Formats: sequence, structure tokens, C-alpha cells
Amino acid sequence: MRVLNKDELQIAERVLLEHIPRSYKVYGFLYGMNRNKPSTLEVVVDSWPEFKVILLRPDPKNKCAQDFMKKVSFYSTDEEVLRKMLREEVDWSTYFLVGGFDMSYLLTLKEVSAEKNVNHKGFTLVRLLYLPDISQLLTPDAESQLECRISSLNLSHVDIVNKTWKFGGNEKGYRNIKNLISNFPTCCILDTRGEPVAWILVYDYCALGILYTLPEHRGKGYAKVLISTMAKKLHAEGYPVYCFIEEDNEVSYKLFQNMGFTDDPTYRALWFEFNF
Repeated sequence: MRVLNKDELQIAERVLLEHIPRSYKVYGFLYGMNRNKPSTLEVVVDSWPEFKVILLRPDPKNKCAQDFMKKVSFYSTDEEVLRKMLREEVDWSTYFLVGGFDMSYLLTLKEVSAEKNVNHKGFTLVRLLYLPDISQLLTPDAESQLECRISSLNLSHVDIVNKTWKFGGNEKGYRNIKNLISNFPTCCILDTRGEPVAWILVYDYCALGILYTLPEHRGKGYAKVLISTMAKKLHAEGYPVYCFIEEDNEVSYKLFQNMGFTDDPTYRALWFEFNF
């Protein structure tokens, strides 16, 4: 096993690019790390320079890691190697979240957690949608009309985003949103007082997310404008353009699909909690 250094992370990012779209989440993490975005993770591979499994885990040397949710993520082309790495390279003694992994590896995760006498529970099942070609992106008519009201979030907006976020509303959520607004692209639509009424953020694995419109401002096409504006911004800056949509969220799925995003109907990803 090998913990990758800064130069090796650059190489690993290029390798994962060849495995898009299924490698998107790990690729997104590496994309951010390689552009000096703050991260609480370290990256481990089974071998180098060729590898079958790349695994991200909490970095024990990072003093800020305790302030954020402990995350584990991986991309694998070999289930047996993955099983060995999960056994040996993950700290099963504390809570952690494994997110965005190929659901075909669910049994492997359950088997290893059983060996470690660690409980688990499903968090959510999601579809992966991505924009393979920016020319496929739909530009909504309202975008030009709202141009003067499109802006970016700032730190004064952390509280309202955290309070309305499905997985926020607490101190860890606040720190997470603060980190995202401080370090990753954001987009919002302002009202006449200059306050945000709709917004979209980018997670630390560079996926679009936290799309929200205040209830009294819905039905005006704000979500389409935000998706279009942010997708163009990310593409122009070299970011991947993708998102995860919960399996039962047909409204959001249709929204992104109608905007030009596509998915692989045979692929599903999962979020799971361990040792909670």
C-alpha cells in the first residue's frame, strides 16, 4: 500500500479521468486537492504507478479533520484488492461515512464491517448525472433576464444555507457550508435587497449540490438558471460537471436531464454510515 504524495496525486487524477463517469467522485476529490483546495483526506493505492484500488480516508496528520465528518471514498477495478484495503487501510474504530460508491460493492462493505463487528446503515441511493459535452447544456430563457441578479454566496450567507440544507442545521453542517462557500464555486440569485433567494454550491468532491430555492420564490425557473450558470462556470474553469441525485427524487432527476445532463441507467451509487 502507498500513500500518494503531491506529484503522484497529479498522476492519479489523470488516470481516473480515463475511468469517467464511474470514477467521478474520487476524481473530484483529487481535482480539488490538486488545486490546493483544503481537504481532510489522504489518498492510498494498492500499488504504484499502476493501481487497482484508490482509497481516500481521514488524514491522521490533519488537525482540522476532527471538525468535519469522517469520510471514506474509493474507486476500484478489483473487488478482492478492495476487500483487503478496506480491512487493512480503514480505521473501523470510529464513525465514518462511505459515500458515492458503486452499489455493486455493497456486499463487500457489509462483509468487512461484520468482520470488524461494526454496525452500518444505508444513507441514500443515488443516480450519477453528468454533462459530457457543454454544447448539450440547455440555456433557459430566464438566464438573460436574471443576469443582473446572479451572484456568488459569501460568508454572511452560511447560516441560511445551513438551515435550509437537508443534511445541515447543526454545527458540523455550518462548518461544512462555510468551507464550501470559502473555497469552492457558488452561484445564487439575489432579491431586490441583495439577499439570496436561490443558490447552488459545489461539494468538496466538486459535484454540484445543495440546490435550493426559498419556497416563496419557486416556480420562476431559478433552478434552471443556477444549473446553467454554474455548469458553464465549472466547465470554463476546468472542473468536472456532474451531480448525484437521490433515486426517488424524480423532480430533480428530470430537471437535470432536461438541462442536458445524462446518466448510465445501469449504475447506482450509495451512501453508507458505519460505526454510528
